[in-house]
Amino acid sequence: MKRVLSLSLLAATMLWSCGAQESKEETVDVNNMTEQELMDYAKGIHERVITLDTHDDINTSNFTEETNYTQRLSTQINLPKMEEGGLDVAWFVVYTGQGELTEEGFARAYENADDKFKAIHRLCEEIAPDKIELAYTSDDVRRIVAAGKKVAMIGVENGYPIGMEIERVKEFYDRGARYMSLSHNGHSQLSDSNTGERDSVWLHNGLSELGKEVIAEMNKYGMMIDLSHPSKEANMQAMILSKAPVIASHSSARTLNDVSRNLDDEQLMMLKENGGVVQTVAFKSYVNSEKNRANSAKYGEVMEAIAAEENFEMKSRGELREMSSEEREAYYERLTEIREKHGDRLQQEVNASAPPVDVADFVDHVDYLVNKIGLEHVGISSDFDGGGGVEGWKDASETFNVTLELVKRGYTEEEISMMWSGNLLRVLDECQEVAKKIQAGEL
Repeated sequence: MKRVLSLSLLAATMLWSCGAQESKEETVDVNNMTEQELMDYAKGIHERVITLDTHDDINTSNFTEETNYTQRLSTQINLPKMEEGGLDVAWFVVYTGQGELTEEGFARAYENADDKFKAIHRLCEEIAPDKIELAYTSDDVRRIVAAGKKVAMIGVENGYPIGMEIERVKEFYDRGARYMSLSHNGHSQLSDSNTGERDSVWLHNGLSELGKEVIAEMNKYGMMIDLSHPSKEANMQAMILSKAPVIASHSSARTLNDVSRNLDDEQLMMLKENGGVVQTVAFKSYVNSEKNRANSAKYGEVMEAIAAEENFEMKSRGELREMSSEEREAYYERLTEIREKHGDRLQQEVNASAPPVDVADFVDHVDYLVNKIGLEHVGISSDFDGGGGVEGWKDASETFNVTLELVKRGYTEEEISMMWSGNLLRVLDECQEVAKKIQAGEL
């Protein structure tokens, strides 16, 4: 699906004269560019705009003095890969899986969240303060990028660690959290989850009474409300209650791919009225489930044939669980060797009949959302290290490919800048302005 607009681009060329910044508009037609000219043009845009990804999961074992994001780890996101791909801002996520709604469950959830908050601060303040800094405002983001450093921001995925203690909203805000979803996969004490669609079993029929109080508290302190993961009913109630714009930190368009984690048109139109932004997510099974299933099946088929040639027996998940840790380690080591040895063959045979979900499929969702609710309500996210990534944007080192595809679709530099960071930062600014008014008694 291509965006319906002229392929004539207005490129802003920034000129410096006598210490003052001036802009000159120049009309550019990508159709008349050579491939190299198109690449150079897109790279110029990519270097000038602030690129921001709203959802990157973390494992705190990668936030130690010995092992950390200053190294080019196997993680999809780390500082070397951000540098290679030109990704400026990563929202590190304080994620907590849903557990029991008991005092013990809340205590374990808080301990998990506390560990992740500490890890992010450790990276920015102790391990690599010369390379990355934690931002609390949009002004912080621009200042840090101008200083030549990468930017960390914090989102909370699942309000479960709040427990029954509403004062933790302010605690999390003070520790740097600038968005929070009220549930994940499974109903929390605050909100129903999208996973209720599997069995039509609901706990609150939307938000709980405490969840409604948490919405008000988030408004009071300027924390963005995240619609990714809660149920549709909970999201609709949240948008009605919120005095500030909301976000969906990592969701795509349900009309294009009918999964419960994507937003349907009714939610999208309400989000538009609310003034919020949906951060389109590059998660294969959310972008195109059918294509992803076909690719996975073909990969398994080809891998089975290669394994047979190598006299290697592929194991099921059940069989792997029954193995000792040493046996599993040996199994995966050999499997990795085979995959690397036959990598070219795997790619050629699989892609020939069942190509993977790619950047173009991802940007189809961007196009749909732009046409449905307006460009000012659309952003970009990856869900790296949480299952995200598509062919062409498999990790942060390939971030430029997203900008390149947007340029090919006819988006201008100003529009690309808005989607990469401007829209999200605008919502953050508005949430913080609403908070000031609430605290001053004006709202």
